[in-house]
Amino acid sequence: MNYIKGLAWASIFLRIAALDADSIASQYFGNDAAWYRDRIPLFEASVADIQDVYYYRWNIFRAHQRDLGADGYISTEFLNDVGWQSQPSALLIDASNFHLREGRWCRDRRFKSDYASFLYGPHKNPYQFSESMADGVWQGYLVDGVADDATAHLDAMQAVFKGWNTTSMSTGGYDTSKALYWIQPLTDATEYTIASIDASGGEDGFTGGNAFRPSINSYQYVNALAIANLAKLQGKGDVAEKYQQQAVNIKRTVQDTLWNSTFEHFIDRFKVDNERVTYWDFIRGRELVGYVPWTHDLPDDTEQFAEAWKHLLDSKKFAGAHGLRTNEPSYEYYMKQYRYEGSKRECQWNGPSWPYQTTQVLTGLANFLDHYNTSAAANIVTKTDYTHLLQQYAQIHYNRNRGGVLNLEEDYDADTGSPIVGLTRSPHYFHSGFVDLVLTGLVGIRPRADDVLEVNPLADPAVISYFRAERILYHGHEIAVQWDKDGHHYGTSGLVVEVDGKAVSSSPTLARITTSITSKTPPTINRPVAVSVQLDSTSYPRGSVSIPDADTNAIHAAIDGRVWFFPESDVANGWDTPAGNGSELWYQISFEASTKVASAEIAFFANSTQGYDIPEKYNVQVGVSGVWADVSNANHSTPLANGITQATWNAVDTDKIRLVFVPQEGKKVRLVEFKVFGEVVNSD
Repeated sequence: MNYIKGLAWASIFLRIAALDADSIASQYFGNDAAWYRDRIPLFEASVADIQDVYYYRWNIFRAHQRDLGADGYISTEFLNDVGWQSQPSALLIDASNFHLREGRWCRDRRFKSDYASFLYGPHKNPYQFSESMADGVWQGYLVDGVADDATAHLDAMQAVFKGWNTTSMSTGGYDTSKALYWIQPLTDATEYTIASIDASGGEDGFTGGNAFRPSINSYQYVNALAIANLAKLQGKGDVAEKYQQQAVNIKRTVQDTLWNSTFEHFIDRFKVDNERVTYWDFIRGRELVGYVPWTHDLPDDTEQFAEAWKHLLDSKKFAGAHGLRTNEPSYEYYMKQYRYEGSKRECQWNGPSWPYQTTQVLTGLANFLDHYNTSAAANIVTKTDYTHLLQQYAQIHYNRNRGGVLNLEEDYDADTGSPIVGLTRSPHYFHSGFVDLVLTGLVGIRPRADDVLEVNPLADPAVISYFRAERILYHGHEIAVQWDKDGHHYGTSGLVVEVDGKAVSSSPTLARITTSITSKTPPTINRPVAVSVQLDSTSYPRGSVSIPDADTNAIHAAIDGRVWFFPESDVANGWDTPAGNGSELWYQISFEASTKVASAEIAFFANSTQGYDIPEKYNVQVGVSGVWADVSNANHSTPLANGITQATWNAVDTDKIRLVFVPQEGKKVRLVEFKVFGEVVNSD
């Protein structure tokens, strides 16, 4: 620990930098800045693309928070509905660990807390895909320190874990003879892997190819550890010991059986046995999934296992010019396209670069660089490699197929950087992480359960001359981490760690710093419930509009709990009016019974090139005794484009409410969401 003393302390204390939250929120989020201003940590760096993508990823996070009304918020994977999601919530658990790890840095705990409650609640679907949900909840606890939030799901976590131990599941489960978990690659969210393609004889690979994979076994390992750690928090020593031992057993078996010394990599073994492949044989090539054990700190710290990392940087293996390949070009069916939607290519894992697995690899690399200490490690991968790969990952967010705008899609050609899929479901895809990679990797905040704040940045000082991350809620404290190579940017050179606005430790270089920090109770969660949200278009509340023969799906979209302002037509969200001609229009919500209403959050989309703008004027009306009347004592804020327009009034009981408005002459109005509350809510 390197403490600041005497005059040096006073100098740094006086020269602590602070980022301008209002300016940054306005720059990156425009009229929607109010949602972000007090919810996200701020970050700046000398490398613009990493900084810009950091804020873009918060935009993705915000867009994928779906309000379910009384069931709280969940994080979605796609903006548009897809056929394989759980209805009607749009739940897809394969991305849940990414969602929870990103969400743990949101200063508003509601989103990750609600999401965890849904994942383990009555509407759960825990075997939809392979998952590491328990670990995601534990990772959230490591940041906020709120034990009650995390331990609330301990019983459900155990039930889900035990469910994976059944041998009766058709697409994944436990093989008692091998003491390993197996999974169909499709159920592992990775269709067209070596296992599934080869199991089909090279003919297909969408389904089938059941295999003992590094992924599912790493997930069960880390889920067992999470359950053990959460049980310790509750003083349940017997439960903790049981799951700790299960984790030990999984770790030992994975290392003994899934490590292939010829390939120097963790790889699949076949569960399936047919005329093409044989049960328990290794697959015939390396895949990027072999790094997932390090994502969850499973492998021992040995030179033998460390050798796997040399393949990551080899241009003939995983390292493409613009991304990491999911398997190597030497594979017979590398990049062979099997599946299409019309003329457009569909998702495959036989070579394309995926943000999904890139996130896992970078998390594993950060772990490896942070606390694996083999003598071989320094000669294989370095902080320079982490910084380069993070920047390479940032650059694919600038979509080459959409004019270079920030728009993350599903998968990419690692050699060209161009998106592959490009389907209507693909824009602004949320099955990966980036915020967490910046804060835990580049900035180096290593979340812990004890009363220690540990910082070990992986930024390469030759590339990153300065960075600052602040307004980070950690164990109930406001922390900040600042680096300035030569003092030219912030006025103080070196690495500085701040707690609650005071510099507490420093280093002249990007070195590990540990600081004592006593956990405090973080702010309570505010949970206003929107009475207007409806996931099922045939149930109450119901939307209706003044325009005859309007699209019923679009009408429902204005009360479906989803808000974003992306301009891409693929993800248009809400109800569109005709171009204004001076006529008054309305959007109505009908309740099944008399309902108290007191405020609204109204989201209007605007885009001048597409002909959308805010209405010329609007007001809120309620139906009382069969008569429409303006709400009383109304406070209607000025209509806001691509942000939240707020309205409040004296609370009233009604069975229907209207948003009445007049579009500007020649301009259409898109009502993204008309969200109504039974109490006064301030979205700031």
